[in-house]
Amino acid sequence: MPQPTTFSKITPNLLVSNVERSLSFYVDVLGFEPGMHVPDQSPFVFAAVTSGPVEIFFNDAATAVKEYPAFAGKPIGATGTLYIEVEGTGTIDAFHDRIKPKATITMPIVTQFYGMREFAILDPDGYVITFGQRAAS
Repeated sequence: MPQPTTFSKITPNLLVSNVERSLSFYVDVLGFEPGMHVPDQSPFVFAAVTSGPVEIFFNDAATAVKEYPAFAGKPIGATGTLYIEVEGTGTIDAFHDRIKPKATITMPIVTQFYGMREFAILDPDGYVITFGQRAAS
């Protein structure tokens, strides 16, 4: 019997209308670190951000359609969601309060029945990002 494949990482690759705007939002509002970008100077067609093991790619939608024709005519961000777990010394409540003035909150902070404290925001292209932290027992 063949060994099952083990997956080691997943990196969301988001189509965006403006790579610089997405890069700025994820770095300046959410606190990610900027990664590589293409080309070396603006206007970018690709960029990446990281925070610990989390990495997110941004691709210019018009450029991506050339490589992936199936994307043509599809809305950006309308049904894409991300779920990012938060850990560390700060609480999710403090993170929520810090970004609330700079982001559109789509789900207020709540402790879910499954033990996660969560809230959700919209990014500039309409992707929903839910942030969650294990609730204190």
